[in-house]
Amino acid sequence: MRGRDVLAITIGIVIGAGIFRTPSLVAGLASSETVVITAWLVGGLLSIVGALCYAELASAYPHVGGDLHFLERAYGGRVAFLYGWARMTVIQTGSIALLAYIFGDYMATLLPIGAYSSSIYAAGAVVALSLANWAGVRLGTHVQMWLTIIEVAGLALLIVASLMLAPASGDARIPVAKESNWGLMMVFVLLTYGGWNEAVYVSAEVKDARRRMAGLMVVGLVIVTLLYLLANIALLRALGLAGVAGSEAVGAEVMNKAAGAPGSAFISLIVAVAALTSANATAITGARSSCALGRSFAPLRWLGRWDEDRCTPANAMLAQAAIALVLVGAGAFARNGFELAVQYTAPVFWFFFLLAGLSLFVLRRREPEHERPFKVPLYPLLPALFCATSLYLLYSSLTYNGVWALLGVAVLAVGALLLPFLRPMVMKEADI
Repeated sequence: MRGRDVLAITIGIVIGAGIFRTPSLVAGLASSETVVITAWLVGGLLSIVGALCYAELASAYPHVGGDLHFLERAYGGRVAFLYGWARMTVIQTGSIALLAYIFGDYMATLLPIGAYSSSIYAAGAVVALSLANWAGVRLGTHVQMWLTIIEVAGLALLIVASLMLAPASGDARIPVAKESNWGLMMVFVLLTYGGWNEAVYVSAEVKDARRRMAGLMVVGLVIVTLLYLLANIALLRALGLAGVAGSEAVGAEVMNKAAGAPGSAFISLIVAVAALTSANATAITGARSSCALGRSFAPLRWLGRWDEDRCTPANAMLAQAAIALVLVGAGAFARNGFELAVQYTAPVFWFFFLLAGLSLFVLRRREPEHERPFKVPLYPLLPALFCATSLYLLYSSLTYNGVWALLGVAVLAVGALLLPFLRPMVMKEADI
């Protein structure tokens, strides 16, 4: 896998549909435009701090299992199994389902095909992307590259339309909130930046990964941060602070001001492509962690079979698709399939993100002589900041409780019940 493929995966996952929705949520919690821009800048910087932590782990321990391998080395095989189980049944599959539902919701507005349009489109997206990646890494990464190009071009067009085509708002500085709610703002901002860590799952497939992973991850996030800042500056100019805060679809509203109804339809298509881009990248990395899980636990060894001809974890890709389709099916009977998937995924995700950050401290102490081509600057300050951020988001996701959040935790508990029956095998470094 080439460096540009890693950049496409990083950028493609992070720039999902969230940037077309969360600016209104952030603006509604801010007391000024300056606060909004500062929040998005801080979010980018915190994400880069996290990327630096992951870059040290990925350069020291490149592995198809990514976090799974880091956790195994730091805490042992049982914690690694729980994480692999969580990614396969909750985190990645839940993320694929929620992204598929974003795609389905927007496609249903453009081309409705019945009462269950969103669910049908979502299921079709899961099947199509999974088959593309099952067919081989070359096809999967080519799909990712072109989707990312379309996604970034669409976001760039929205920025240009907001800055140059749409008339400036007359109430640009009218705030909705008297005081800024920084805590809740950062929850939305950091969720929108989420997904950058997925690049570590292809570290074992990148030439000279030990030397290049840090640069690739940081460059990808710098690009994303600049795009997010420009997007928010542009939206604030076009709609004003109150206008952004009061809009359910800021992108469509701006494009409607700039180009009328065709502009709104176009940006809806871009949001659908953005969701598809993130879903494809999530499928690529999620199947690799499931493959690593199968190679670590004998009863699941069928998941660990790597198709040498197509350079892809074929069995893991199919298993992942099946679970994601079950979640999409459950969403078809829920009031809001997207909200269901968010609640189901978030608490488990942030719990293991925190453990991954702490593993850097554990491995520095336990394996001080291990070669580390890249080390986090300002250690231990930056890793501590990353862990504190993860802990806060874990707390926030638990307070946003619901039945489906409890179900995600329950599925993790099922994995814990399987632990007495599993004998972990040692994961070999750079084992693909």
